[in-house]
Order: sequence, then structure tokens, then C-alpha cells
Amino acid sequence: MNVLLLGATGLLGHNVLIELLDRGHRVVALVRDAARLALPARFAKHPMLSLRQGSLLDDEELQRAATGCDAIVNCAGTTDMSLLHYSDYLPVNRDLPVRLVATMERNDISTLVHVSTANTIGYGSPQQLADETAQPEPPFSESFYTQSKLEGERALLAAAVNHPQWHLVILNPGFMVGAYDTHPSSGKLLLAAYRRRWMAAPKGGKSFVAVGDVAVATANALTMGRSAERYLLTGANLSLGEFYALQAEVCGYRQRLFALPDALVRLAGRIGDMLRALHIATQLSTRNVRQLIVREYYTSEKARRELQFPQTSTADAIEAFFRWYRNEKP
Repeated sequence: MNVLLLGATGLLGHNVLIELLDRGHRVVALVRDAARLALPARFAKHPMLSLRQGSLLDDEELQRAATGCDAIVNCAGTTDMSLLHYSDYLPVNRDLPVRLVATMERNDISTLVHVSTANTIGYGSPQQLADETAQPEPPFSESFYTQSKLEGERALLAAAVNHPQWHLVILNPGFMVGAYDTHPSSGKLLLAAYRRRWMAAPKGGKSFVAVGDVAVATANALTMGRSAERYLLTGANLSLGEFYALQAEVCGYRQRLFALPDALVRLAGRIGDMLRALHIATQLSTRNVRQLIVREYYTSEKARRELQFPQTSTADAIEAFFRWYRNEKP
């Protein structure tokens, strides 16, 4: 296929780009800054890769990039939890999906794979894992990020109903770990504990997934899965303490872990609320820190069945991140 890829400079975008090129697809990557791409040498000047530098929020740039494409893969998203206003999240998370529908109509493109987040789906528990039918619930449904991503999903699902001939698939990945985390994004959580003798973590948990597995499922979704369906792409359900213990084991260091009391985590959130009221950007807020004391556990059975979603171990995903990080960073 000729694939327009958005969000190529992010953690997932890098991995999806490599996966698509490995499969022989021609890829047009619309990026704001080509210097932010950190591809292996064999991909840097790949004959099947066309880089277009411009803003995905510019309709003319988007239309030019989509010309001649058969499919769109959208990995773009505004994820910065320190942003102060809901409106900060809307251009990419809500409005871009709407504009992609118009782009598909204008360019006769019938395939879209859109990457959202597991947080738009209600979380489960160790005893009852959540699947795609779970409704959004607090604290995640209260976050500006989740709300904006959910609006984008709803716009695309409505478009899929109006265009039954389209193949439009929505992917909902968990907490992705792996190589090419150039900013870093999820890598901040790993680096926060790396080789620290003492480490304190909230009592919550996440569904950790190898980013390479998500990239495989994303590429598969170009021709697999059902239109107007959502697919959870999740892996091992671990508490933050369990994750850090596994990281210490993988990286070969000893660490004493302590669980932060929920009351202390909530206090940090209230302090963040006061700072944000003074227009000081911080990731701390009651809305955000409450997510750290919840164990958000999911099942990816549907994606394993319909998208041939692989299940790399979390240990291997951690190793992949640090192997890449040590090679790339001074």
C-alpha cells in the first residue's frame, strides 16, 4: 500500500514506520521536524520512504501528503499532562480525526487505522479484566487527554457508519515500552527508577505492552480486523511496584521499593491544583495523580484473535528500551 503516516516522530510512530517499511509499503510521513526522526541507518534514506515536512494541522499540507495514498495511519496525539486547558488537546486529539475523514473523502482513501488510548475504555481489576465493552470511568474519564481522545473516536465511529465501504479501525494501546522513545514519553517512568537505591511508587498499576507488538498490530490492522471496531492492545497487568522490581531484575541492580500512601499522592495533586490555578504548568493535579492509585487492567483477547496481536514479555520490552537508550544517549 501507499500509506500516509502521521505522528512518525513519536515512540509508536517510529516503530510503526519501521514495521511498514519492513513489509514493503511505501510510506509518506508528514512530520513537523524531520530532525526528530531517529531511524536506524538502513531506513534513513529508504527508497520507499518519503518525508514531507509540515504541520498536520495545515489542511493543504495534509491534502498534499495524502495524494496518491491508499491508507492513513494516525499515530499523532497530544499527550502532555501538564497542559492547562482542555482546548490545548483538541486540535490533534479531536479535530484531526474529523479532518482525516474529509481527507479520505477528497482523496478516495478507504482505509484508516487510528491510534487512541486504553484510557477511553473503563479499566478492570486483577480479578476482572476490562475489555472493549467497558464504559469510560473516573479518574481517566475526567482527564482532558482522555476526553479529547474519546471525542476523536466518536467522530470516527460515526464516519464509519456513514461510509460502510471504508475499513476504519481504532486501536487502544496500554502503556507502551520499547525502543525509539526519543522524547522520551513512557521512558520517563523507566528512567525515574533506573539504578536508584531507593524508590517510592504509588500503589496503582498499568497494562504494560511492548511498543513493537503495537506496531505489528497497527500494520496488521490495515487489512485485518473489523471496521468501526475498537481493539485493546495491552500486555502484562502489573502494579508500579511490580514493574519496577522487574526492571531492576532485567537491568541487574538492587533496589528497595516503597509504596507511597494514597493520601500523600492526593496531597501532591492538590498542590499541583494550586500551581495550575496560578497558570504554572505541571503534571501534578488531582485529576492526574488519581490515575496513579488505580490499577487499570485490561485484556487484549480480541486483538490477539482478530489482529494477530503478538505478546512480547514486559521484561523483553524493558530490555529493548534500555538497549536502545544506552546506544543513543551519551
